[in-house]
Amino acid sequence: MKNRWLIAASAVGIHICIGSVYAWSVLTKPIMNELGLGLKETQWTFSLAILFLGLSAAFLGSHVEKYGPRKSGLFAAACFCTGMFGTGLAVFLKSLPLIYLFYGVIGGIGLGTGYITPVSTLVKWFPKKRGFATGIAIMGFGFASMIAGPLFQMLIEQYGLVASFEIMGLAYLMIMVPSALYLAPPEDVQELVAASGACCPLTGATQLTSTQALKTWQFYTLWWMLFTNITCGIGLLSVASPMAQETVRMSPLAAAAMVGVIGLINGCGRLFWAAASDYLGRANTYIAFFVIQIFAFFLLAKTTESTLFQLLIYLIISCYGGGFATIPAFLSDLFGTRDLSAIHGKILTAWAAAGVAGPLLVAWVREATHSYNGTLIVFSGWFVLSLFVALVLRAKQQPATAAGQVAYFPK
Repeated sequence: MKNRWLIAASAVGIHICIGSVYAWSVLTKPIMNELGLGLKETQWTFSLAILFLGLSAAFLGSHVEKYGPRKSGLFAAACFCTGMFGTGLAVFLKSLPLIYLFYGVIGGIGLGTGYITPVSTLVKWFPKKRGFATGIAIMGFGFASMIAGPLFQMLIEQYGLVASFEIMGLAYLMIMVPSALYLAPPEDVQELVAASGACCPLTGATQLTSTQALKTWQFYTLWWMLFTNITCGIGLLSVASPMAQETVRMSPLAAAAMVGVIGLINGCGRLFWAAASDYLGRANTYIAFFVIQIFAFFLLAKTTESTLFQLLIYLIISCYGGGFATIPAFLSDLFGTRDLSAIHGKILTAWAAAGVAGPLLVAWVREATHSYNGTLIVFSGWFVLSLFVALVLRAKQQPATAAGQVAYFPK
């Protein structure tokens, strides 16, 4: 019998490796200097990685459920580490298309598969604390940049850019493979599912497949809520340092330190809010996210005081991370756990869309108004709309039918 805490540690092991994608900013200038590229061409690598994260999660989610977490985790490790090794080769050959292919496409597929693989497994191991369980794994993704960023910086200075990718790729391989090999669903849940057919052994309610979930309005409501939270959060993340320097006159060093704290808050927020949702309820937790950010973004547009500016950003980022960690438990509440990886993968297309929309929206409003304040006000207003959507979802939480099945909607 496997230990559920070691299962949780294995999930963190996978997420803390693939979450290094958030340390991309550390690699940007070295790659630009090595290949003689501009910022725009280089940044497309990160955009591709996030795009293929969402797409692979959406299209491979059903295969994760079919083949199980062990094989899926090994596939994720193979893709992600091949992406790292291949990026090192691409830098050596000074080939931008190969960087796009290895880091953006192949590595992105590893990101998407690795992101969803541990989540449904952990939910089954912690049936009464689903939010806490998903928060544990997704917390690792948030913390990863705090570890990977300094490590990459140190390795680049000592061994160069090419060797850094090879060393980190090997390190990730040594962590992800054992982690994937230990992942497995609890045997008693497997037996119950086999015995009860479509009946959810954890709630006693009938579960939906991913196809059936896509026929419900609740799925698209959640998609919109997640898209809102990510778009505004990632938009702020993309300009946090320059905005701090321009708006409240922080020094570049102080702004960099703030970005480091953002990584810590991002990770802590994932565990805190996901665990809190076990007591508050998922809908109430998302309502709290939106209420907090309506006021936080509005006040952020008005403040010129450094301490308040930073506190507001940290508050927003905690909600940003919490939104990621709470959504899998929300999905399992509504649609059951049998097809959770597939359903979770489908909803992560919101992340792929937001990864493009957020930074573009910030840049467009910034160029149109010559200020970040307009963007912040737009985000505040956007959260007002999404708050209304979340309130409607909470008011209408009840059994909903799709293709003759009934999903679980807790009161």
